[in-house]
Amino acid sequence: MLKTINIQQKNKQFQIIKNKQMKQKLLFHFFIIFSLCSNFLNGAVKSNPFSDFEKVPLAGNAFITHAPDNCTEKITYLGLENWTNSETIISTYFKVENAGNLSIAIKARFNSPDTVIKVTVNGVSQEISHSHASNFLESIAVGDFNVSAGYVKVDLQGITKTGDSFPDVTHLLIAGEAASGFTIFCDDSDQYIWARRGPSAQLHYEIPTDNEVSYYYNEVTVPIGEDNVGSYFMANGFQDGYLGFQVNSDTERKILFSVWSSDLNSPERVSENDQLTLNCKGENTEIGNFGEEGSGKQSYINYNWQAGTTYKFLLKGEPDKMGNTDYTAWFFAPETNEWILIASWKKPHTENHLNNFYSFAENFIPENGYLGRKAEFANQWIRTSEGIWFPITFAKFTVDQTFTNNQRVDAIGGVSSNNAFYLRNGGFFNESENPETVFSVATPTESPNINIDDLPICHTVVAKSPAQDIKLYPNPSDHFIKIQGLNNEIYQYKILSMNQTKVVLSGTTDGNNEINISELPKGIYTIILYDQNNTNIQALKFIKN
Repeated sequence: MLKTINIQQKNKQFQIIKNKQMKQKLLFHFFIIFSLCSNFLNGAVKSNPFSDFEKVPLAGNAFITHAPDNCTEKITYLGLENWTNSETIISTYFKVENAGNLSIAIKARFNSPDTVIKVTVNGVSQEISHSHASNFLESIAVGDFNVSAGYVKVDLQGITKTGDSFPDVTHLLIAGEAASGFTIFCDDSDQYIWARRGPSAQLHYEIPTDNEVSYYYNEVTVPIGEDNVGSYFMANGFQDGYLGFQVNSDTERKILFSVWSSDLNSPERVSENDQLTLNCKGENTEIGNFGEEGSGKQSYINYNWQAGTTYKFLLKGEPDKMGNTDYTAWFFAPETNEWILIASWKKPHTENHLNNFYSFAENFIPENGYLGRKAEFANQWIRTSEGIWFPITFAKFTVDQTFTNNQRVDAIGGVSSNNAFYLRNGGFFNESENPETVFSVATPTESPNINIDDLPICHTVVAKSPAQDIKLYPNPSDHFIKIQGLNNEIYQYKILSMNQTKVVLSGTTDGNNEINISELPKGIYTIILYDQNNTNIQALKFIKN
């Protein structure tokens, strides 16, 4: 699945992936040392004509952009490997500041004698031939190309070979007038995976009220052709999670709602007291855990949403008046003209309304990082706990450290011609916008036409004050508690454990509305009362001495 989302969460993921990459780095360094020693033993150590060339590692900047059936080629931590098919095209991207001549060479180990490969830039191709196989890396000149300032794509394709494979290529080498200025490509091995995924683009929204916010509404449209596999469009981001939709494969798409329970990266390490609990879920909703970006619970619906169609998202966040927060998410399906419940989660030890509103667009499949994506976010509103709607008209564009570290900079935000905020990233485009730029849209005039009471929802544990004043006494108590204010009506009740994760006692009130608690251990408990419609009408705490 996904996920994942902002700069802070990516920093956590970097540490995990670093450990996985260490073994590959050691292997790579050993390979370089072995190659140098082989060069020396073969009398090949001589002045390097490519010493002034910049080295662009394929490990962080290359993609298989045309893959035939049964493709064996891979981009690994060492670069291009298992290159066997002459139909495969491997594309490497970097950005140059200047237009003009660009000299290109490759650093490779030729596994087969009498090998010919083709290098193409801007539709101009040059071939290089290599007569012998070798066990060490060699730098081989390709030729000169004329390029414009901006991103440059260099394609490699095999022509002929006598052995099993074409060369293993570790780097492109670039020099010349075009490369004499500032160049941008991924040169940090710790960021190879992130550079291949591409920079994440984000919008952080300014909220026009200091009042407590209970609902957040957003309308999202992905333009036709901008929904490439690996795209995640996060519509409603908030302090404890995110809600949006994604493209998992050519045949699978999801609506996703995730809530963090902890900043620990392993769900198994989250204590029982800190675990999220499910209040309810939609009929077709799947639920599970997620990790490696903090830990939490995810809920998703397999839904074949379409580019070019506008989808509405609604998020609710309110304290349950028992020391926890309930987060609930819906999306509106225009195909069936109805609001669909995704899920409602209870986060313990928090009493929050919604805050920290943001959206983002990202790619979660590194192999597809050369493909672009775009989403428009329009007609955004928040609703206070008093029931007043306020429009969102200001957003600040931000990026992640893949962008700020100049590993890759194809991410942009702005305002579209139809008065929507937009985010675009991936595809190695040259259009740019300064991070931290604040954008504004014209104020929408009509608030969402939503009857909150008609939304599909389960009976979450929210303390609702009925007309009568319900109280418990004595409180604290040793043996029994009595419920005052039920007017001798019959109610069901459940008593929850101190962490509110387990029902320890349940039953029906009698005419005296007296409940025996003598068998309960000492502690703090919550009693929930339900009417004859099984609707919870009140939740109260009591102390057992």
